[in-house]
Amino acid sequence: MSQLKKGLFYLVLLFALILSACSSSTSTGDSNSNDAGNTDSNNENEETSAEVGTVNIGYSGPLSGPAAYYGQNTLSGLEMAAEEINAAGGFEVDGKKYELNLVSLDDKYLPNETGANAKRLVQENEPPVIYVPHSGGIFATQVFNMQDQFIIGAYSSEPKITEQGNALTLRIPPNYSSYIKPFSEYQMERFGKKIALLPTATQYGKDWASVLEPGWKELGGEVVYNGSIDFSKDTDFFTIVTNALKENPDVLFVGGPSEPTALVIKQARELGFKGGFLIMDQAKLDEIHAVLGGSEMTEGSVGVLPLVNSVTPENEGFVENYNKEYGKNPGSEAGYHYQSLYVFVEAMKAAGTVEDVNAIYDHIDEGLQNIPSDKRIYEITEMDDKGGFVTELRIAVVEDGEIVDVKLD
Repeated sequence: MSQLKKGLFYLVLLFALILSACSSSTSTGDSNSNDAGNTDSNNENEETSAEVGTVNIGYSGPLSGPAAYYGQNTLSGLEMAAEEINAAGGFEVDGKKYELNLVSLDDKYLPNETGANAKRLVQENEPPVIYVPHSGGIFATQVFNMQDQFIIGAYSSEPKITEQGNALTLRIPPNYSSYIKPFSEYQMERFGKKIALLPTATQYGKDWASVLEPGWKELGGEVVYNGSIDFSKDTDFFTIVTNALKENPDVLFVGGPSEPTALVIKQARELGFKGGFLIMDQAKLDEIHAVLGGSEMTEGSVGVLPLVNSVTPENEGFVENYNKEYGKNPGSEAGYHYQSLYVFVEAMKAAGTVEDVNAIYDHIDEGLQNIPSDKRIYEITEMDDKGGFVTELRIAVVEDGEIVDVKLD
């Protein structure tokens, strides 16, 4: 009997061990099953994520220093467009969804910094497009952009930009040479034929002056003073403005970023200048008025027409939304950058690629025609054969304290 009990005991113990082993095996199997389930879930997430690609858009401009206000205005248009495009679900190219990632770097308005930033953007982000909002930086990147394969979104009205034979540069605003005659004729008729030149000391300012001077003379005018102001160094304009006014000019040519330009105008008025201001297109009348607290000091000025003074059914939504987002009216810098990013997206869609920059560039005109009507901030008709957008020319003058739209034939 004792032997039987022992046998039963060992049999029960063996059975218990077998059950324990089976239970352990089942638990491990469930764990592996859960891991496999997580892996499948991760794979699904990865596949979902992989379905939406990213297109990096580069930007190098002045985000600090005296031109920071100008730089932020240009960047804000890109930010707003990118956010809208992504919020709408991105865009599809050749059957694949993409979103935009805007990568911005500060170049302090220095061309050598622009070149370094562009190289960094190419190496780290491979953007098909890099925006540069000043002529010095544009010329610096034109040295290597075709070799490094990226399109320059060139925001400058400098005519030489599209005279370099660079097949991957898009000049976004109108070139400034078209402003010389109407600006000059208005000032001569209202104030007289003697002009003093006081533009920004940047390459852009020098180039503007080099075109204005002979244009002014061809109309029978006289240049009585030829100087420039380095806004990156000078904050007190008393001496140079005083020197210019000693020559008794009827008109002052001023310009650069809107904020320091406004201070030059203020200095001239405080020193007793009663004539007119011919303002280069980088500075905007509405932004100058915001700095000066009104239009009294700019009476008799001529410049480019502010966007808020040319609202249309197509762009009124943009103006309203921008004001809500940034708490101020948009300038042309924001408007042109906003519209151009939509053009590039449509060009990618038409080209069927987000990587082949030559194909994208070749489809810019098609992209321009395909953008939605409410993204047509400006009436840009085409890209010309040199790579510049063709836009209707409109100027503005300040008369009796009001900004007046002057349409040209």
